[in-house]
Amino acid sequence: MSVGDDGRHVLDTGKADRSVWLMKCPTLVARSWQSSAAHSLTLSDPNIPNPVVAKVVLSLDPLNSDESNSIKFKMELAQKDGGNTPKSYSLNMFKDIVPMCVFSETNPGKCALEGKVENKFDMEPHSENFGEYGKLCRERTSKAMIKTRQIQIIDKDHGVLMRPMPGMVGLVPSGSKDKKRVAPVKGSEVKRTRRDRRELENIIFKLFERQPNWALKQLVLETDQPEQFLKEILNDLCVYNKRGPNQGTHELKPEYKKSAEDEMQQT
Repeated sequence: MSVGDDGRHVLDTGKADRSVWLMKCPTLVARSWQSSAAHSLTLSDPNIPNPVVAKVVLSLDPLNSDESNSIKFKMELAQKDGGNTPKSYSLNMFKDIVPMCVFSETNPGKCALEGKVENKFDMEPHSENFGEYGKLCRERTSKAMIKTRQIQIIDKDHGVLMRPMPGMVGLVPSGSKDKKRVAPVKGSEVKRTRRDRRELENIIFKLFERQPNWALKQLVLETDQPEQFLKEILNDLCVYNKRGPNQGTHELKPEYKKSAEDEMQQT
């Protein structure tokens, strides 16, 4: 919509009652019309805003009482461009459509109502152009089957092109944010050798004499044992604190605490 002198949006409705057709056309036809219009503007009077790009032929059979079958529409393209582009098309008309209107907008921003859609048409190649349309389809299929990527065999290169360039790691620039950093090996991932179970239990008891609560990672470092093996023994000897001030730590079960205290008293 354009803006009037009073600041309101203005819509030109002078052609609101005009009947227009809505036609669905192939991309090939739309491109042909665009090139035809551009060619006509360069050769003809530039003052003519709408050059002729096609003509519609209406055939009427007066002997046929059925109106839907008595009227037939045919469209012929005006430009005779080369190739197998069909020049004639049959138009199938449909009247039972959703109510629609056509709007236009010019460069200054002026909007106008161009008309109301009365009929809808679907285009298909006319029977006299089936041969040309068949050739066009075969050409289109052949082009789609052409491989754009090619394999080139490199002789006497000695692997020069396969060598990584300076600053390149795995074909990713060294300054790239996406480059993966090599993570250092954690202490818990170092391969450890299992001790004798009884020997490890004695070590654990001595550790709990030093302090009553231990985290699993601390015990792994102190005992230098595999984490999974250490967990199995801790499940038998200790209680895991899930809450409270000692959350996340292990402490000896009451029965082992008592035996440990007794041993200390005896010594």
